[in-house]
Amino acid sequence: MNKLQKKGAMRLPKSTSKLKQYFPMIREREDIKQEIYENPKLLEKYREWDEEQQEEFLDYCTGVKGVKILYDAFFKEIMNPENTPERLNELLSLLLGQSVTIKRVLPGDSTRLADEQSLLIMDILVELADTSLANVEVQKIGYSFPGQRSACYSSDLLLRQYKRVKGEKKKAFSYKDIKSVYTIVFFETSIKEFHEYPQNYIHKFKQQSDTGLELELLQKYVFIPLDIFRIIYHNNVKSNGKNGGGNCWNRTEAWLTFLSTDEPEIIIELSSQYPEFKEMYEEIYVMCQNVEKVMEMFSKELIQLDRNTVQYMIDEMQDTIDVQKEELEAKQETIDTQKGELEAKQNQLNQKEEELETMKYQLQLAMEQIEQLKKQ
Repeated sequence: MNKLQKKGAMRLPKSTSKLKQYFPMIREREDIKQEIYENPKLLEKYREWDEEQQEEFLDYCTGVKGVKILYDAFFKEIMNPENTPERLNELLSLLLGQSVTIKRVLPGDSTRLADEQSLLIMDILVELADTSLANVEVQKIGYSFPGQRSACYSSDLLLRQYKRVKGEKKKAFSYKDIKSVYTIVFFETSIKEFHEYPQNYIHKFKQQSDTGLELELLQKYVFIPLDIFRIIYHNNVKSNGKNGGGNCWNRTEAWLTFLSTDEPEIIIELSSQYPEFKEMYEEIYVMCQNVEKVMEMFSKELIQLDRNTVQYMIDEMQDTIDVQKEELEAKQETIDTQKGELEAKQNQLNQKEEELETMKYQLQLAMEQIEQLKKQ
């Protein structure tokens, strides 16, 4: 038995039994590995991964860890508005604080900037019953300037809605036909600005007047840093023993737990409190029975994660370069100022030297005149 097999064999009885007892369709680790090793195509893909990635794949397929709900394939399967609209309806209703009914799914925007597309794990654009638009997206790694980027994309969505509605209504068009545009962003790992508010995991933004005047300005935003939510509702609960040692989630907390946790104990507890989430997990574990399909999905996620990481590093490097450029420019300004002061002082010295030379010359003339007078 090699090192990888020993590692899997050691962890299998401890963790899989918990989830497998709750989700009997979960496959055994050795069954999955056998299927992989007997299929040359799957084995080739499997060996493209490093050992840590191989272990991660086997862990979530066998219940050692919970599945990653925010993986694009899983999320779109579970939250597909065309198949189970009630799920995304409820999630959006909870986040927006109003009753939401999805009317239809709209195609994505191919004009989005390449760097933004590379940062996205998933995004779904839907039209609601009142014809307003909601874009739901997930960021694996928080990008720089999320406010500016979201505002630009929101403005683009608003313009798309305007063109579409005006085209449909033609002469009957009125600006009252233009409805709100909601941008909802989940961050698996959020940027430092969110961590300045460690007790808040839902941030809502909208435009409003400083005088109390009310106008319907249509762009609204919701940002959810799931890493901060996990700290508050997972680590703190486990360490502080909230609610007598167990969790008692409200509906919003339950959904965010479903989207963010891979801990088997919490998955079982959540599924016990809210059986509808157990049904969703069952659907995912049925998907996991198709090893080839799930391996393809996992490979795509790894590629996307690599792109996210590279783009994040580029953004971070660009921020560092910009800061260094500003510092250099400030230093250059100081140098230029000091240079100007030195030049001014040098001019003053030169002027003084000229004055001294003039005085020296005049003194010499005076001395010569005195000498001439003495001779007379």
